[in-house]
Amino acid sequence: MKIVLIAPEKLPLPGNGSVEICILGIARELARRHQVTIISRSVPELPALEQIDQIIIRRIPASSVSGYTRSAIRLLRTLHVDIIQVDNRPFSMAAIKAAFPQTPVLLYLHSLTFAQAGPGKMALLKKADCIALNSHSLKRRLSRRFPAVKKLMDVVPLGTDLDRFRPVTSLEERFTVREKFGITDCFAVLYAGRVIPGKGVDVLIRAVALAQKQVPIQLIIAGKGPPRYVRSLRRLTKKLHVNTNFLGQMNHDQIDQLYRSVDCLVCPSQIHEAFGLVNVEAMASGIPVIASDNGGIREIIRSGKNGYLISGYTKPRQFASSLHELATHPELVQSMGENGRETATAQFSWAKTALHLEATYTRLIRP
Repeated sequence: MKIVLIAPEKLPLPGNGSVEICILGIARELARRHQVTIISRSVPELPALEQIDQIIIRRIPASSVSGYTRSAIRLLRTLHVDIIQVDNRPFSMAAIKAAFPQTPVLLYLHSLTFAQAGPGKMALLKKADCIALNSHSLKRRLSRRFPAVKKLMDVVPLGTDLDRFRPVTSLEERFTVREKFGITDCFAVLYAGRVIPGKGVDVLIRAVALAQKQVPIQLIIAGKGPPRYVRSLRRLTKKLHVNTNFLGQMNHDQIDQLYRSVDCLVCPSQIHEAFGLVNVEAMASGIPVIASDNGGIREIIRSGKNGYLISGYTKPRQFASSLHELATHPELVQSMGENGRETATAQFSWAKTALHLEATYTRLIRP
């Protein structure tokens, strides 16, 4: 098949965001058997045409959503395409489908953000030949919001690179990566993602403050956010005397080392998480995950087996209790980490995601 994946207009590929990571991870697997082209935005430091592994990346100007979409349509007219996938942009998908009515067009939605309720959005979604969703939770939400297009929806869970994201292999490697990120002998807790209020980083800081009354803990925060909010979190860590490393935005090609340097990941989201890619990356890296019991996270974490799901996630106490349990029971960290790796290997690889999409593409091309 000749497959074209169209990234959102704001996202250059390669990139550090979850959508960019997903597109590239899926493309690498599809390119093992098919001809794959990715269309993404142009940026000064990247060429207009590039080959990464077996993938062709075509970068085009993106002054606006509509301008980017028109440029993508012009480029598509020069390509022979069997199927087109548009990620996270119903407007672009509908315009592209109108321009290529005979070509199957799939919309892959990663969250609720670009599918707000309303007749206008419904009209756009109806244009898709298929709507791929990364979790059953997201499908349930969108089915209630847009019942007329439920029949178009297909759940395609995301994955991760199981070779890059792997458990630490020796004490020497563990010492090296911990030293690289400034991690001491304390029980090390990681938050990785956008540092914004809806992600609950403040709840995590308060949880660590409670747990550290009984056991030494070091908190690692990797990600960027609004400077004013990040400053407020820094003030909170000082006020509560929480030993915290703010690493800022990290390139995704280093994040696997960071997972191997810590003892657990905490995902304290206060908003609906359609999937939660960091949870799968952490599990593949052999560390337990403590996460809010909401959205698609429930489809990843098996509470008590590969981590803990926190029902009272708006407050710090349950997070603190789980942190204390792990920090005082290293054998539990080990067994949960091993279980997480097994879960990731069995269920969450880019190869499985690509195979599912491949089957969907085939069905759309040959109805």
